[in-house]
Amino acid sequence: MAFKEPLLLPAIRFMNMQYPLRHTLAFLLPALALLLALPGCGGLGKMDKAIEELNLSMDPEPLILQGNEVALSLSGTFPEKYFAKKAIIEATPVLVWDGGEAAFETQGFQGEDAAGNYMVVPFKSAKSFDYSASVPYQEGMEDGARLELRISGTMGSKSMDFAPVVLGDGVITTPNWVQSDDRFVMGEDDFQRVVSYTQQAEINYDYNRSNVRSAEFRDGDMQEMKEFFSFAADHDSVMLKRTDVSAYASPEGEITLNEDLALERAESANAAVARLLKRSKIDVADGFYGNNPKGEDWDGLQTLMRAADIEDKDLILRVLSMYNDKNRREEEIKNIAKTYQAIEKEILPALRRSMITLHYDIEGYTDGELMDLAMSNPDTLTVEEALYAATLFESNEDKLKVYEATSRVHSGDWRGPNNEGVCLMDMGKLNQAADRFMAADERGDSPIINNNLGAVARMKGNLTDAKRMLASASGAGDAVKYNKAILAIQEGNYSQAVSNFSGENTVNAALAKLLNGDANGAKTILNNANDDSAVAHYVLAIANARVGNAAEAKQHRDMAVQKDASLSAKASADLEFRDLD
Repeated sequence: MAFKEPLLLPAIRFMNMQYPLRHTLAFLLPALALLLALPGCGGLGKMDKAIEELNLSMDPEPLILQGNEVALSLSGTFPEKYFAKKAIIEATPVLVWDGGEAAFETQGFQGEDAAGNYMVVPFKSAKSFDYSASVPYQEGMEDGARLELRISGTMGSKSMDFAPVVLGDGVITTPNWVQSDDRFVMGEDDFQRVVSYTQQAEINYDYNRSNVRSAEFRDGDMQEMKEFFSFAADHDSVMLKRTDVSAYASPEGEITLNEDLALERAESANAAVARLLKRSKIDVADGFYGNNPKGEDWDGLQTLMRAADIEDKDLILRVLSMYNDKNRREEEIKNIAKTYQAIEKEILPALRRSMITLHYDIEGYTDGELMDLAMSNPDTLTVEEALYAATLFESNEDKLKVYEATSRVHSGDWRGPNNEGVCLMDMGKLNQAADRFMAADERGDSPIINNNLGAVARMKGNLTDAKRMLASASGAGDAVKYNKAILAIQEGNYSQAVSNFSGENTVNAALAKLLNGDANGAKTILNNANDDSAVAHYVLAIANARVGNAAEAKQHRDMAVQKDASLSAKASADLEFRDLD
């Protein structure tokens, strides 16, 4: 500090008048030392002028957007005899741009004799420091901003602001090249053009007989089979395949005779079917009739016994379980004479039967018929037919019409509104699509709906809801993995994004590699992507710039601008290209 004349001269004159020179010097020298040691602006000013001696270093430089944050790390060293003992300084990194600024967290330091709670910096020895903080990203930070360090200091009653120290320029915002190519999933149809069916009928027989009584043809199940054959005769879409006839004898009498009787009953049942087919003038192929004689029906006996209200039925059931020999079983049951009479009357007649199973296919509408009906009369189609019919149209507008009709006719099925939403997304109608996905969610719970809702939420900027919905979308296919990867880029989790994009050759997959530090991997993906878009060229230019390939970086940057002139200003200011020109 330089002392002005008015402060010292009066004291010198006074001392010279009163004392000899040696006494004057003896008084003044200690006083001068005291004045030099007094706190004041001099100490802070010296610290300000020597700020470069701190060797401040920032990382990264330039700053980089990650997630929605801009993170900063600073390091430096206070050299020996730099920090005044009673000084206190507060340092604040600030991002500054035209029209705005954003301050990082303030960090304080103090000399060893200062009163406060900041980091203490000794006077005689060096002291290193590290600083980390982040601020939310704002659009103005991109490219043209600067990072400056603002320091204010105090010593006693004195204070001053140091000259701002510019640490770096701008914020790299390459993560913002993430593309909204989220993948939406259709609710698939379960359409089968040919559907297989069965129809059954039962024929009962008299004791020891195998002929089909005329009364059997008047039973309801045989009448239904007769009517079905008439229907089949008039409809080419019905294809009769075969019969399976399981025939039984009641478990009484000689076993071999009953086995023969069961075979005869199977043959007579098929003969009855043949009789009905002949009346409907339907010819069938060789091998149409299938016989499956079962012999004595002991299983049927046990089933009916359990359901019957017969005296000693529990005893009969024990006998059936105790003996494997069929003859012994019959003998033991007959020994319970009164009960056996009830069995003969109430149960055995029902076991003398043939079960006819007719197998047939019905072939559905042709593709052309389905398309016509989907537009002209959608109410006549099943939900599976309607959903399949929509896939036959080429334009999203026509598909949407069919899905809208499907939603109306089949109001309990979520696939109609969900698929409407997918069509609307293909048409670029995000809000309308979101409404239809919500309608689908009201009808059913499906991981497919969760995937689509999650993708919409991400595209609308609601990353929290997007993450929650995509976490519930497991089972909706590879689209979920891809959509999670896009979200991971936005959250700054680049390694997870790379993992989820595995096997993909898209701009987003390349961007994930680039952000994760693998610029060459990004180049490989884009070279295999067959993508000639402006964005693809721009990201490829960044990848080349990062590996030091200036020529290709300039080439792809220029191609990006040629394809999209609106990128010109960004390309000129982008800090990714700061070393190219």
